[in-house]
Amino acid sequence: PRGLGQEALTEPQEGDTDPAQGRWFRYHVGQTLFHVLQVVLGYLVMLAVMSYNAWIFLGAIAGSTLGYFV
Repeated sequence: PRGLGQEALTEPQEGDTDPAQGRWFRYHVGQTLFHVLQVVLGYLVMLAVMSYNAWIFLGAIAGSTLGYFV
């Protein structure tokens, strides 16, 4: 069996319906959506911290610390 890295190196044959290509596409879409979620949450935390509320700032630091630890 070929890995996903090798799939990108081969030219698709005419009429070839490779299930690995569909799997790769779904995986890539999932990674993209997860990245978008991370960016949006990062900006929301940044806006919350920029409210200059010490408790929100400490909560963001504690949440980041706990998230990294877990």
